[in-house]
Amino acid sequence: MQTTSGTEPSSAVDRHSPVYVAGHRGLVGSAIVRHLESEGFTNILTATRDELDLRNQSDVSAWFDEHRPRYVFLVAGTVGGILANSTRPAEFIYDNMMIHGTVVHSAYETGVEKLLYLGSSCIYPRDATQPITEEQLLTGPLEETNEWYAIAKIAGIKLCQAYRRQYGCNFISAMPTNLYGPGDNFDLTSSHVIPALMRKFHDSRSTTTGEVEVWGTGSAMREFLHVDDLASACLFLLENYSGDSHINVGTGDDLSIKELAETIQSIVHPEAVINWDTSKPDGTPRKLLDISRLRALGWEPSVTLRDGLQSTYEWFLSTESAGEELRGIGSH
Repeated sequence: MQTTSGTEPSSAVDRHSPVYVAGHRGLVGSAIVRHLESEGFTNILTATRDELDLRNQSDVSAWFDEHRPRYVFLVAGTVGGILANSTRPAEFIYDNMMIHGTVVHSAYETGVEKLLYLGSSCIYPRDATQPITEEQLLTGPLEETNEWYAIAKIAGIKLCQAYRRQYGCNFISAMPTNLYGPGDNFDLTSSHVIPALMRKFHDSRSTTTGEVEVWGTGSAMREFLHVDDLASACLFLLENYSGDSHINVGTGDDLSIKELAETIQSIVHPEAVINWDTSKPDGTPRKLLDISRLRALGWEPSVTLRDGLQSTYEWFLSTESAGEELRGIGSH
């Protein structure tokens, strides 16, 4: 029987049971694997894209039948910022809907005890009342610049709800705010705002002008959550939440893109000059999640934005250095 109140007594997940992290190489998946390992999990299941195409139902069904995970973190997907969403809409909606469908169905077929599906705060209407409560889902038009991804994520929520209602599956959904941290994508053609800004300021250090172009006016407000905090919240919800409704995960605080850019500037290249390209879109004017439900369950974020940005840039520098060393070895 499923609980309907949305809460349940803390039920520690067996640290030796098989736990599948779908999307373990991504920003979120790698953080969840790190967190599970730090929490003493000894049977973490993963599969690379070469080993398992999550868009193929027969392959996914066979994999689940062979490995029989007891718990699943469904965090795989095709992701990116405004540019990626606008130039690759078919990939964003097809890939994500297929991945959600195959994994959720296979979890049902093999009797997975509990699944956590991770969505995105872009599911909410562009002009949602701030801060955004879970009840505002499907109450207005989406932000056009990421509607393809948002529609796929909404479908994932409804998919979990449908399997709960028809089959009694304990499948829950969490909606995180904008994420960043180690493992992020720093490719300017497909990255989100924080890694994109870090990359631009980093690259500006080697230019004569030190100029950095930033899209929009800087007035848009955004909330950011360190990915290690999200990983902590995901395990917390797996052990403490069984509601039908999705639940927001964030910090409860936001800042303007201008403030964000200036903070990253102070960390990466204080002497850089910021040029705002106001011909480019700002995106949603504001997007701040109401996390009162999650706080009521007893979870709070622990990483401050500045500390998180500093550690993320240090991680980026370490990967850049490693890449340069490898390129040097390959050139001999």
